[in-house]
Amino acid sequence: MKRTTALMLLWCLCCTGGKNVHALPAEEIPLSSANALIYHAAPKEPLELSPGPHLFVDDYLIAYNNNISRVVQVPQRDAALPNPMVTGKEDGCFQPYMTILQNPETGRFRIWYGHQSEDLSQTTSHIGYMESTDGIHWERPARVLPNPGPIQFGASVVDRGPACADPSKRYTFAWWHGGGLMLATSPDGLVFTPVSEEPLIRHNHDITGLFFDTLRDRYVATVSVYRGGDTWTGDRRITMHSFSTDLLQWTPPHHVVLPDDSVDEGETQFYAMDGYLQRGGLTLGMVKVLRDDLKADTPPDPPEAYGVGYTTLAWSRDGGTWTRDPEPFFQPDPQQGAWDHAHAWIDEQLPVGDEVYLYYGGYARGHKVNRFEERQIGLVKMKQDRYVARTISGGTGELVTPLLRFHAETLLVHIPV
Repeated sequence: MKRTTALMLLWCLCCTGGKNVHALPAEEIPLSSANALIYHAAPKEPLELSPGPHLFVDDYLIAYNNNISRVVQVPQRDAALPNPMVTGKEDGCFQPYMTILQNPETGRFRIWYGHQSEDLSQTTSHIGYMESTDGIHWERPARVLPNPGPIQFGASVVDRGPACADPSKRYTFAWWHGGGLMLATSPDGLVFTPVSEEPLIRHNHDITGLFFDTLRDRYVATVSVYRGGDTWTGDRRITMHSFSTDLLQWTPPHHVVLPDDSVDEGETQFYAMDGYLQRGGLTLGMVKVLRDDLKADTPPDPPEAYGVGYTTLAWSRDGGTWTRDPEPFFQPDPQQGAWDHAHAWIDEQLPVGDEVYLYYGGYARGHKVNRFEERQIGLVKMKQDRYVARTISGGTGELVTPLLRFHAETLLVHIPV
């Protein structure tokens, strides 16, 4: 029997904007792939490493390897978890977008998600809200928070923490309406006041998100646009980023995730990117891939059902240039009838102890099927930093780093077995 040994490598070094009014909407900004890379092995020059963890998600720290393969570590579903955790019928979940944070003062978990409107409109929503002591079992009934303004889609919340310079604006809520990114602030994450009456970044696809880049002390808006391009056929959904330090002045958006027909199968689209988590100098994101050219079942149920969605990894070391992995990270449950059989879109990464809780939106049968009952939220867990393994298939393997320069008292190489 062939034996496969997985080396999950983690190095730890331990030691003592522009204007928000743009000349063009985001979808009309000239295409550029300068900040949108696709993973492939490449030689590296000598590197200077800062203190902190360094993950082997790509070949940045590998100059040479022999008999070692890169293997994406797919998170495994756990039947003991009460999935879906946030439901369409009971909790009014309407969209696969959410934010889950753990309050640093109380330890309680908080979730904000897209809640259906009273008239079951397909183009308006509210802010659903619940709390939990463990991030798994939520206290019901769900609350519907006051809208800071009309909301089409979106439930992205940033918490600057108790040390926020302006406690009245500790929380920021981002959503899409009226042709672009809308923002509102709050002292408690319950009642939000709009930052502007007009969109701060205009873009033509109705998905947007927000996170705070602690490495560079700036907000990052993720905006989605729908357009054609040189490396793909037809119009596709693609992903862009814009930066701000004050929520008012935003840099012109730039492309960070683009499809390429020479690499991607079928009609690959990138609906959004979210679930950002920073480890050392690395920022990891979760890319929501949409394949409307595929169906979850053959024949589909109902006959008009279409669309499959899965999640891939993306990462950045400078906060501006992103590399996406063409290999899937988390896919729908292959079991027909499962609540997440058609879509599995990770939208949040939350560190809890030595694990990361990956919250995701699941669809049962297709992209536009029974959206008021079959778009729900669930959880899958993984050990911290276990995104990619380096595996040896029999015998011995060799991995050599490029020349490294660092200032630290300790160097740890983490090799789980």
